[in-house]
Amino acid sequence: MVILPAVSMRISSPPPPPSPELWAILWIVFQFSAMGCIQSIKCKPKSFRDSVIVLELNTSIDPNPTSIDETSSVVLRYRTPHFRAHARLLVPPMAAKETWTIGWIQACNHMEFYNTYVDKGMSSWELPDLRDGKIQAISDSDGVNYPWYGNTTETCTVVGPTKKDSKFTVSMNDNFYPSVTWGVPVSDSNVPLLSSIQRDQSFTTWLVAINQATSETVVLRTIRWRMQLHIQVDPEKPLGQRAVLKEPVAQEQPQILGKNEPIPPNAMVKPNANDAQVLMWRPKKGDPVVVIPSKY
Repeated sequence: MVILPAVSMRISSPPPPPSPELWAILWIVFQFSAMGCIQSIKCKPKSFRDSVIVLELNTSIDPNPTSIDETSSVVLRYRTPHFRAHARLLVPPMAAKETWTIGWIQACNHMEFYNTYVDKGMSSWELPDLRDGKIQAISDSDGVNYPWYGNTTETCTVVGPTKKDSKFTVSMNDNFYPSVTWGVPVSDSNVPLLSSIQRDQSFTTWLVAINQATSETVVLRTIRWRMQLHIQVDPEKPLGQRAVLKEPVAQEQPQILGKNEPIPPNAMVKPNANDAQVLMWRPKKGDPVVVIPSKY
């Protein structure tokens, strides 16, 4: 019989628990790490682009039809319903020392404006660069506060830094109120020959924020709208009974786009549509004539 030597089995004892002093140090390190993470998240400021909130946006074209005024023996006047846009916005506290203007910018994308004079020809208000496809759109600014549509209810300025939420509203409206001569515009005669007025214009209206120092531009919302008009005129009838509004009597309502569109460069600078437009006379026979040149 073989007797094996005895083998000693040694079981290691578990390490002693950390001392109270070590636990205290570990807890302090954990707290400072956690607080550092939380603080870095909390104190990292959002950019203005990411923080401004559109609380409410309403837009419409008034339901009333275009009104016609025949009280003048020289011109026919008409007034279209108003396009309107209204927005409520909120800007959270701003940490940076910066100034932002928020408001409405509008551009004309398309214009047809023809006044027909029986068989003599027609006059037309035209935007040559837009008509010829050289530009996509032209500014519809008030001509003073480029690129803004206006500078009363149309804009608001936020100056940072701020400690509280800033709430405000911006609103605008637009319509047409022109005069059209009864007689041919290149003639000295005032014999009434106007037989038709047709107008079709399209616009894009942006709710925009612009940094006054850097010119950083943030498009918040985009609206498209259109105004169409057809007035039939019988020049042989007595004054006050000549003009009849034809379809469309009610206008299409504006569209708020689901995806914002960029603002074309020409919508931000001079000239605006009023200064760039020309009045042309296009006779049935002969060459076109510039009746009123552009102001720009």
